[in-house]
Amino acid sequence: MSIFEMIMLVCFGAAWPFSIIKSYKSRDNNGKSVVFLFIVVIGYISGIVHKLMYSSDGVIFLYILNAIMVSTDITLYYRNQRLMREAA
Repeated sequence: MSIFEMIMLVCFGAAWPFSIIKSYKSRDNNGKSVVFLFIVVIGYISGIVHKLMYSSDGVIFLYILNAIMVSTDITLYYRNQRLMREAA
């Protein structure tokens, strides 16, 4: 297990709860890019696959947790898009 990989994932993961809360409360997508979110989740999924195929260790939990948080933000993006369309 690489301590540096773990620190990177913890640091990246620390930002997602704030983004999720902002998306949920604001009910709009200002400043959000769904393309960016999909790119990030694909990166986390790639990390999970790598861990499963070549280097299985406990860090996989951080990849999974981050992927779940980004997926939640993607879901909120589409919810907010629907809410904004209904309000218009």
